[in-house]
Amino acid sequence: METWSRRDHFHFFSQFEEPFFGITADIDCTIAYDACKARDCSFFLYYLHKSLLAANYIEPFRYRIIDGAVWVYDQVNASPTINRPDGTFGFAYMNFEQDFHLFLVNARIEMERVRHTKGLEPAIAGENVIHYSSMPWIHFTAISHARSFVFKDSIPKITFGKMREVDGKKLMPVAIHVHHGLMDGWHVGQFMEHYQEVMDKG
Repeated sequence: METWSRRDHFHFFSQFEEPFFGITADIDCTIAYDACKARDCSFFLYYLHKSLLAANYIEPFRYRIIDGAVWVYDQVNASPTINRPDGTFGFAYMNFEQDFHLFLVNARIEMERVRHTKGLEPAIAGENVIHYSSMPWIHFTAISHARSFVFKDSIPKITFGKMREVDGKKLMPVAIHVHHGLMDGWHVGQFMEHYQEVMDKG
């Protein structure tokens, strides 16, 4: 902590009741969507995996605050919400895998498990996750999250919205909420840039 360049920023923003800030921006899904459909796979799991690639690449997305200290995880995984047939949702836990096909196999099993549960039990995950949600029926330009200030939280929250077509491009809004003590807009910009790069690789 004494040699960390963000020491003063961390102490400053850690005093806030709400230390999170949020940014919403579009991701161009044109190439990724076509590549996914050619493989006949879930587009949700496809863009979720790509976002995990970006999050694990940008180090501040692996920072977590535990007992007042900043830790760096070797890897962060996904804790997404999964919609159920009855209109509710459940929390899931999906390990990050570099290989998409391995991630896909395990994620499909987890999605089916959650869809056949009831109630709202938190996923057994720990701090080394990113909280994900998807609202494919709403094109939003901003979003806020339910938060309890009693429980200290430093986990990034990423939300995906409804994809729409503009001038021949498929654009999807992505909302990112992160702890300001751990990163700034510049780091979120790095995430979005890398996310777009891996999406464009198809």
